[in-house]
Amino acid sequence: MGGPLNGDRQKILEHLESGIEVRKKMAESLAGPLVQAADLVRNALKSGGKLLFCGNGGSASDCQHLAAEFVGRYRMERKGQPALSLCSDAAVMTAIANDYGYERLFARQVEALGRPGDVLFGLSTSGGSRNVIAAMQSARRLGLKTIAFMGEKGSEMAGLADVVIRIPASEPAQIQEGHLFAGHMLCDLVEPSFPAE
Repeated sequence: MGGPLNGDRQKILEHLESGIEVRKKMAESLAGPLVQAADLVRNALKSGGKLLFCGNGGSASDCQHLAAEFVGRYRMERKGQPALSLCSDAAVMTAIANDYGYERLFARQVEALGRPGDVLFGLSTSGGSRNVIAAMQSARRLGLKTIAFMGEKGSEMAGLADVVIRIPASEPAQIQEGHLFAGHMLCDLVEPSFPAE
């Protein structure tokens, strides 16, 4: 029996197969960068630093999700870690966008909240989000470490990062799925360093 049901099933299979291919490429390319990122995050947190996350749209949601994993927990009971999404406070975001422009949305928050030894995560599927790039520029100037979560493109953002987590895909949805998967792997690597008290 043909019709829409078979077409939908085929679309689902194609999406799953494409996602599997991206995961295989991630397995080949991301082990080293994820280990580097985990070391950077561990060192920052053990030295009293905090994690800041910024991104737009779906990446903003990923920022909130990953910050919550560090403040709460991912898989194991352990001490909560200081992490903050710069995409969460509507009053702060609209005030900055209104008074300074959207490009300064995250940079202004980094300047207000960031300290040397903190880590800024910049998430951008395109690697070209001007407000994320501006935040990373401010972070480097202020002595923060930077981790870029990107897709296949984005040389300017990559050049501002201490560690680049580059998802080997060009489709924004697959890049976002890869960002969340990589973020969860990072949580899994970092959590055992902070046992429950």
